[in-house]
Amino acid sequence: MNKIIVQKYGGSSVADVEKIKKIAAMVAAVRKEGFGVAVVVSAMGKTTNTLIELAHSVSSDPAKREMDMLLSAGERITMSLLCMALNDLDIEAISLTGSQSGIITNDRHTDARVIEVRPIRVQDEMAKGKVVVIGGFQGVSYKRDVTTLGRGGSDTSAVALAAALNAERCEIYSDVDGVYTTDPALIEEAKHLPEISYQQMQEMSTAGAKVINAQAVQFAKEAGIIIYARSTFNPGKETLIKTISSGETKGVTGIVHENDVVRIILSYNKEDKEFYELLKLLEAKQVGIKELNVTETEKENIKSKASFVVSFKNIYGWESFKSNLEKRFKDKIEFDYDLSALSIIGEGLNRDNEILLESLKLFDIENIGIAGISTTSYRLSFLLPKNKLENGIILLHKKWIEDKI
Repeated sequence: MNKIIVQKYGGSSVADVEKIKKIAAMVAAVRKEGFGVAVVVSAMGKTTNTLIELAHSVSSDPAKREMDMLLSAGERITMSLLCMALNDLDIEAISLTGSQSGIITNDRHTDARVIEVRPIRVQDEMAKGKVVVIGGFQGVSYKRDVTTLGRGGSDTSAVALAAALNAERCEIYSDVDGVYTTDPALIEEAKHLPEISYQQMQEMSTAGAKVINAQAVQFAKEAGIIIYARSTFNPGKETLIKTISSGETKGVTGIVHENDVVRIILSYNKEDKEFYELLKLLEAKQVGIKELNVTETEKENIKSKASFVVSFKNIYGWESFKSNLEKRFKDKIEFDYDLSALSIIGEGLNRDNEILLESLKLFDIENIGIAGISTTSYRLSFLLPKNKLENGIILLHKKWIEDKI
């Protein structure tokens, strides 16, 4: 079989028919070069958001299994239209769902994890010389239920397929030409990164960057697949996500932020196991938590306290779930929506306290109060007031990126 290239095109890239036709021409050109091509597509434009709104118009807390059935329809539209456009260019093409492509997941609805890829059907069709167009963001559980992979799940579909097909490379196309040191829509001085390590890209994605899905990066790392992050219609620049030795990436790489977060604080009696019950409720709802801080005490009349951060934007039925928590825990639980998360991404950030101390000094000078701090080897994260976020991004980017160049 010829060398294989896996390409992924995001929602903005396939927003309308004209763009789908342009992508068909791009795919046809690669196929005519002799490569086997598998193309993973997202739903067109805002289709997924429209379907979510439709679900909420009939239910305040729609069943997760039914949400997966509904949302997986979006990618089917795109993949069918792209195949039609390719066939009109005399390129044989066939569309396959995630299930037909052999993407097997666990049974966690709306945020499933890929556990195995059996690309037999994809390989059979490619052996016949066809371009295979696959609906991203979706798979099938071992229970044979349709599942979706969460925000950015089409990236995961593409990288998982690239690994299973032993592809030459995986190309992720979107409306930006790769990874930047911060959001270029906010900071004009943001610098393009020609390459970035898997670890740092994962931390950026986890901390709020929307270029590449964090699970996709993990797949690429484990399989040794280089990801090429490119702009669909503005070729030139690109970012390679790959293995980079630690000596080449020392210091700060980027500044990332996340706005749609809530800090949950629970005051509880240790013997009542209320914190354990809250964790069980969050797990049942499939709500991931970050920045966990627990202070337990044995002293009388002094309650233990736990706080953590939740990214709530893509949790279906969040308001209904929040209301249920307030009823269950009454005055023991608080929800703070007035915070944003701001993170410094780099290499070896916790080897000493220099970057942390200098950043805190900047915040103090600008009168930016910090509500929480967490660290890893690749990330320093701060919780700060929403109305101070943009100022915080400007300060940190100037200090750790612009002034270092």
